Amino acid sequence: MSGTGSEPSGRPDYLRLFRAAPTPYLVLDPDLSVVEINDAALRVTGRSRTELLGKDVFAAFPINPDETAAAGAANLRRSLERARDTGRPDTMPVQRYDLLDAEGRYTERWWSPVTVPLLDEQGRTVLLLHRTRDVTDFMAQRGRSGAGRGGTDRRRRMDETEAELYAHARELRAALDAEALATRRLVTLVDLARQLAGCETLTQVTEVVIDRGLAALGADGGAVAVREGDLLQLTLTDSLGGRTRERHATLPLDGPLPACVAARRDETVLLPDRAAGLGWPDGMAEVFGDTGLERWAALPLRVGERLIGSLTVGWRVGAPFSEREVQLLGAFADQCAQTLDRIRVHRAQQRTSETLQRSLLTAPPATPGLTVGVRYHPAAAHEQVGGDWYDAFPAADGASTVVVGDVTGHDRQALASMAQIRNTLRGVAYLMGASPAAILVALERVLAGLRVDGLASAVLAHVRTPGQPGGDPTRARVVWTNAGHPPPVLIGPDGAARLLATPPDPLIGVRLPRDRVDHELLLAPGSTLVLYTDGLVERRRALLDEGLERLRALAGRLAHLPVEEFCDALLADLVDVPDDDVVLLVLRVDG
Repeated sequence: MSGTGSEPSGRPDYLRLFRAAPTPYLVLDPDLSVVEINDAALRVTGRSRTELLGKDVFAAFPINPDETAAAGAANLRRSLERARDTGRPDTMPVQRYDLLDAEGRYTERWWSPVTVPLLDEQGRTVLLLHRTRDVTDFMAQRGRSGAGRGGTDRRRRMDETEAELYAHARELRAALDAEALATRRLVTLVDLARQLAGCETLTQVTEVVIDRGLAALGADGGAVAVREGDLLQLTLTDSLGGRTRERHATLPLDGPLPACVAARRDETVLLPDRAAGLGWPDGMAEVFGDTGLERWAALPLRVGERLIGSLTVGWRVGAPFSEREVQLLGAFADQCAQTLDRIRVHRAQQRTSETLQRSLLTAPPATPGLTVGVRYHPAAAHEQVGGDWYDAFPAADGASTVVVGDVTGHDRQALASMAQIRNTLRGVAYLMGASPAAILVALERVLAGLRVDGLASAVLAHVRTPGQPGGDPTRARVVWTNAGHPPPVLIGPDGAARLLATPPDPLIGVRLPRDRVDHELLLAPGSTLVLYTDGLVERRRALLDEGLERLRALAGRLAHLPVEEFCDALLADLVDVPDDDVVLLVLRVDG
């Protein structure tokens, strides 16, 4: 810029305008060295331009070692650095900063300062514009009446200073309020991050984001979009209205709306007002009309290099987006993306594990003289696989072997242990041709030798139908052993039901030095034997005995139903949303 006149283009000489401004200004570089100073600042400080240019501002204006004055200088340094580092204006309360006179003495001076950063295209601070006003007279005269010689002029100066300080105070209050609001939102988002970390289902994530997250951002509506192939599946807030939720529940990934662009291109879309939105490609005019929201932001949900969707947020009142606000939105979107991806991976693992578990629970073989029904009902609360299993297979001597068991735990380790115990039990039972108690003793020896860890409860039974070798001519013969499992339920042909409660032997895997015990029954035609896992009878805040009695009574009432209908009716009545996996095996003697 030229120091005089105007540039050839006819544009104003901004340097000349700056120097002529009536309010004191300094221009500093990021190192806090003086780049320029206007005439008003030179007058109020009593310094010359050559004394100041190129010098560190605190070296150019030496700091009074007096404790109060030094504190004001330290506050000023922090304010300048804060404006430089954050890229945002910083308004300070009135500060004391004494000036050194020509005789080397400090005079007390009070100032009202504001610092505004000047940013380049990348958002980096390149200069600081520091505006200050000398309010020493006001601070010295406040509280005095202003009467006496010179009182009129002094009163006028005080009124002018007071008016500027009032405006300055309003700026400061607005800045502090904005900072406090941003801090409150940041604290709330930290709490939301904790809540998101505890989510285990997509529904839970949506509730946290939609019901709490958007409110914490001061938003009036929004949506979470998850990519599924070439589509986006959206969950929208109720505040957007039924028409919007219906019309935008599913969007094409290559669509023109900001939610699609953010999810497809990995771009943050900011529409600060209706004018900006209406300048967007097709679709936003319809959104404005449907929702009544004037301001929108759409952010990509990204994990590493993968785009998994977008977060869209809307406000009723248009306003520019501050850098701090965009940072908060970005942090919240990142947390949402991490949570959604964790749940996606968990669901994929869950489906794989559940498929494996169901592949182990094969249909029972057809057995003359017996009707067998089986059910597996996975838990809903934790959405994890467990170690519950059932099995039915022929023994080497022609008897039918049935088992229901439960390995402790609800994870893939429990599933692996269950698979090993189930398959080992099949082999041991078939080769030995021994009683159930002897089979479980041998099973434990094999598991110990193979170093298969895990504890399991089980009921193992051999069933011989009438006429089979070793059986009874008219009744079915059942021999069973119970390894720490809930007692079976026996329903007679007359519908009378009772629990086969016996002193249970230890869990499989405990390996106590004691024998296991077999129990024996003869079942008349029409009798029903119910084996199950504890998920059928255990409930939170309820005694196990209450659950067992409920099962016994219900089984007796339903005993007239065919086996398949009996299984369905029993589960429907006892199991709503199970806290644990449920396995059910029902065996009925034909007659």
